[in-house]
Amino acid sequence: MKRFLALAAALPLVALAETTTWKIDPAHTDSSFAVKHLVVSTVRGHFGKTTGAIALDEADLTRSSVQATVDTTTIDTRVADRDADLKSANFFDVAKYPEMTFKSTKVDKAGEGKLKVTGDLTIKGTTRPVTFDVTYSQPVKGMKGEKRLGFSATTRINRREFGLNYSKAIEAGPVVGDNVDLTLDVEAVKAQSPEETAKAKAANAEEKK
Repeated sequence: MKRFLALAAALPLVALAETTTWKIDPAHTDSSFAVKHLVVSTVRGHFGKTTGAIALDEADLTRSSVQATVDTTTIDTRVADRDADLKSANFFDVAKYPEMTFKSTKVDKAGEGKLKVTGDLTIKGTTRPVTFDVTYSQPVKGMKGEKRLGFSATTRINRREFGLNYSKAIEAGPVVGDNVDLTLDVEAVKAQSPEETAKAKAANAEEKK
C-alpha cells in the first residue's frame, strides 16, 4: 500500500516534468486578420504586439495548452483613418478594451504536423469558443543556443458575435463583411533555467571559436 501511495504521489511530478514552457517572442510573431470590403476585395490588417506562453507536453501534444494576448491598440491596416475607425467604439473600442485574448481548453491531433486547438477567444469583452487549425515546426536552435519553434494558427469568426457590430450596406452588399479570418504566426522560445542559459551561452561561444 505504501508503495502504491508513493507511486501515486510521484505521478503529478512526472507529468510536470514532461511539460515545458515556451514564451511567445513578440519580435518574431505576427497576428493578422482579413475581411471582405464591398464584397469584391479583401482588407488585411496586423497587430503589432502579441505575447503569451505555451505549456508544451512534448510527449503528448494533446496535453499542451496556450495563452495569447494581442494588443488591439497596435492595429495597422496601412491607412491611418481606417485604423482610427477600427480603434473606435465602432469596432474594437481600444480605449476600453486594449487587448484580445485566447486561452486554450482542448488540443486534438489533426494529422502529421497539424493540430486543432479549441479555446476561449475574448474580443471587446465578449468570450466565445473557437477552434484554430494549427501547423507546427520541430524545435530548432537559435542564434544564442536557445530552442525555438513555430506555429501557424488560423480560424474564421463572425465579428458580430464579438460585438463588432458596425454595419452599412450599398447596392453591392455590406461595406464590411461579417466573416473575419484570423491568423497567428507564432515563434516561441523555450524558457530556460539559469543553469541552462549559462550552458547554452557557453556552447554558443565554443561554436564561434
